[in-house]
This record gives sequence, structure tokens and C-alpha cells, in this order.
Amino acid sequence: MFLARLFANPYLLLTLTTLIWGGNAIASRLAVGEVTPAVLVSFRWIGVVILVVLFARGPVVRDWPELRCHLPYLLIMGAVGFTAFNTLFYIAAHSTEALNIGILQGSIPIYVLLGAFVAYRSPVSGLQLLGVVVTILGVILVAARGEPSRLVELRFNLGDLLMLIACALYAAYTVGLRRRPEVSGLAMFAAMSIGALVASVPLLAVEVARGAFLWPTPEGWAIIAFVVAGPSFLSQIFFMRGVELVGPGRAGVFVNLVPVFAAGLSVLILGEHFAIYHGLALGLVLGGIALSEHGKPKSALAADD
Repeated sequence: MFLARLFANPYLLLTLTTLIWGGNAIASRLAVGEVTPAVLVSFRWIGVVILVVLFARGPVVRDWPELRCHLPYLLIMGAVGFTAFNTLFYIAAHSTEALNIGILQGSIPIYVLLGAFVAYRSPVSGLQLLGVVVTILGVILVAARGEPSRLVELRFNLGDLLMLIACALYAAYTVGLRRRPEVSGLAMFAAMSIGALVASVPLLAVEVARGAFLWPTPEGWAIIAFVVAGPSFLSQIFFMRGVELVGPGRAGVFVNLVPVFAAGLSVLILGEHFAIYHGLALGLVLGGIALSEHGKPKSALAADD
């Protein structure tokens, strides 16, 4: 009864999705010293593939003829959007705060806007361009730690720069979803998960060769269990169901909650200090996204819904 109500309520589903994604920023910081990035990513996708085998066999078998025609593309999508993004995400956590990770992650919709323009010449309004500028100002504020002198001296934190690259990769993955085959969401997710797992193996081999491999501690195993069940599996199902109920345009707006949840959880769980520049940057990022959403051309709004 509870599950039936949950899967009928798109707003609850999408809010839970973004809460889980915000929690992934916390998990990335908690993982430092408990499990190394490549181990976390590899074991994450091993766990997801096991869950896919248990729960998504039917859709995969049913859609296999169509999946097979697009398999190379889906495997690459999984490698870029899942493995590359998450590897940089977890490496970044070694040298930046969860607060910064969450706020910078909020820039993804702007990357998507720019990527869609480059790839498909999707129309961009003046108000959307203003949103891009405002969001970029927020990103710069975070990267500079609220210190203008860092901009002059180019003293950026490595973790922040890695996070920006990760966001660009995830945006490329999101833009690529426009070319998704006509298969169920679960079947497509299953194929991309396999691509993510395969792509994680060389990264794990490099970590072992460098002598950086760390077998997970008990806390590390708990973090792996969370990222497998939450950010990797449940949130994907919740999001796909939310998109099915309200459309991608309205569902995409909820992604703006990720930096809000990440900031709140960082303070509550990790005890990180919420500085004035964090608040200003968060306002700029969310404000820029709001401007971009409000400034969508009518043709884009119709396509989304």
C-alpha cells in the first residue's frame, strides 16, 4: 500500500531522489580513509549489476533486440555518465568539502543547456544566457572560496576543478540521453550499468598498480551499501517514475534541490562550516537555474512536456 502511494506521487519521488543525490556528496566525504575512489566506484557498479540481474531481467529480455542495436552507445554512456563522473566525484572529495561538491553539482543544468545548444542547436533565450552568467558567478565564488585574490593568482582547489570536470561529463551524458533508444528505462539503465562496471575495471587496476588500493573498512562497506542502494539504484528508479508521471521538463526542476540538500546535510552530518560565500554562491547557482528555466523558449517547453 505504501509503495503504491509512493509510486503514484511524483513530487515525493522526485524530492526523495534529490535528497539521496545530495546524500551522495556526504558519502563521498565519509569515504575518505575508509575506501579508495576506484574501489568505491567498482564495487558500486558490481552491486548495481547484481540488483539489475535480480530486478530488471524481464525488461532487458523483452527489449534485447532494440538494446543490442544500440549497445555500444549505451555502454559508452554508462562509462561517461556513471563511471567517469563518479570517479572524479569521489576523488574530488579528498580535497574539497561536501558543501562545495553539492553547490558545484548544481551547475549541471547550465552545462546541459550549453551542451544541448552545441550538439543540437537548441534555442537559447537572452534570459537563459543571463542565467548561465549568474550560475557561473556562483561557481567561481565557490572555486575562489570567497577570496577575490584567488582569481588573480589562479589558486583554485584541485577538488573543485575536478568536480567541475565531473559536472561537464555528466552534462554530456544527459545531453546524450536525447538519443536514447525506444526501450524501457530499466532496460536502458541495465545496459549502461554494465558499461559503467566494465569501465571501472581499468581504473581499479591503475589504483592497485599505484599502490593506492585500500580494502574497505566496515565503515567503507556501509558507504558502498548506501551508494549502491541509494544514489545508484533507488534514486534512478524514483527519477524515471517521476519523469514518467510529470514529464522531463517539470522533473528536471527538482534537480535544483540537490545543492540545497547537500548543503544542509553537510552542516548537519559533517559539521562543515556554512560560510557567507556558500550562501551567496548557492543563491547565485539556484537563481541562475531559475532564470534559465523561466527563460525557456516556448518550443523547448512544449518538447519537455
